[in-house]
Amino acid sequence: MAVPKKRTGHSAQGSRRANWKAVKPETTKCPNCGATVLAHTVCTECGTYKGQPVKLADKAAAAAAPAKKAVKKAAPKKTAKKAEAKVEETKAEEAKEEVKAEEPAKEEKAE
Repeated sequence: MAVPKKRTGHSAQGSRRANWKAVKPETTKCPNCGATVLAHTVCTECGTYKGQPVKLADKAAAAAAPAKKAVKKAAPKKTAKKAEAKVEETKAEEAKEEVKAEEPAKEEKAE
């Protein structure tokens, strides 16, 4: 192992350490809540990073929210009424067909 022959003087030691400077950290504003946040870190106020939730509970809530939006809403009342009218028409047609089918059967019994 290398061992220095002489002790480093105060001047040389200070010159070497002169390049170690305390720098003020970069801060930004959170796009979600507007709080001051250290750059490239999660917001301590709202728990988001680059506008996306970081906490598992928040991620689950965010994932569930768009799924609800994708679900189609119930049909408006007008189309629901039209659908009911179509169902009634088909029932009426079926009833007419049953009556027609019964008429020949009655005629055969009469003969």
